[in-house]
Amino acid sequence: MSIKVENVSYIYNEGTPFETHALKNINFSINDKEFVGIIGHTGSGKSTLIQQLNGLLKPTSGDIYINGKKITDKNINLRDIRKEVGLVFQYPEYQLFEETIFKDIAFGPTNLNLDQEDIKERVYEAMDIVGLSRDLEDKSPFEVSGGQRRRIAIAGVLSMRPKVLILDEPTAGLDPRGRDEILMRIKKIHEKYTMITILVSHSMEDIAKYADKIIVMNNGEIAVSGTPREIFRQVDLLESIGLGIPQITYLARQLKNKGIEIPEDVLTVEEAKEYIARYLRGVHNV
Repeated sequence: MSIKVENVSYIYNEGTPFETHALKNINFSINDKEFVGIIGHTGSGKSTLIQQLNGLLKPTSGDIYINGKKITDKNINLRDIRKEVGLVFQYPEYQLFEETIFKDIAFGPTNLNLDQEDIKERVYEAMDIVGLSRDLEDKSPFEVSGGQRRRIAIAGVLSMRPKVLILDEPTAGLDPRGRDEILMRIKKIHEKYTMITILVSHSMEDIAKYADKIIVMNNGEIAVSGTPREIFRQVDLLESIGLGIPQITYLARQLKNKGIEIPEDVLTVEEAKEYIARYLRGVHNV
């Protein structure tokens, strides 16, 4: 599986006084099994971009290829593309509508005209991977917690068995525990299905911890892309476009300035703990 975006631009309300250039000459590629983070301030084009990737929005100009298929072609069957590219919108629980959790998760597979055993297998597999107890299958999705509703929505996309999973701010509005649980599940899903995963987030910490590659959006353009270490070394650039770096990376830079041997591009708390412990052992000869 692969994604290739070539010279894509998108204009809202083209030809009207309200014309807005949401995307401008976007180019990037994503390879099989990559976990990609997309970051940018509000209005930078993140959500518009991901909606291009399964044909919900069609580029004003440029081309998009999903596993070699040109999805911007007039004759492409977008229904087939959407089976392969699953998109979880921000606050996806607002789109739940069935009377039971099972039926909500089964909605997609049912529309594929699968037999009941296949549907049941897909629903239970999706429930298991997102951490929903099967005891909940006959409950209304509106009788469970916000975090569980978020999992139901993700399970509904997974039941289609996509080869690309795109999540737009999947932790928005959740408490810290719910946020950590959802991200842990997303990582588990990525590893289990070895799919392309694209995570849109405002959280530098989340992107640093999970992404293999980061695309930074600014005013409808790609400001920079690269590995988390490559991106978060560019503090001045990120701050100039209203972003920052993970808090632990700021801390590492301050410690280094005070003479503690710690790399400036530390990305996680676990990394920082290891370097600080190593420094303390050296100081105290432990």
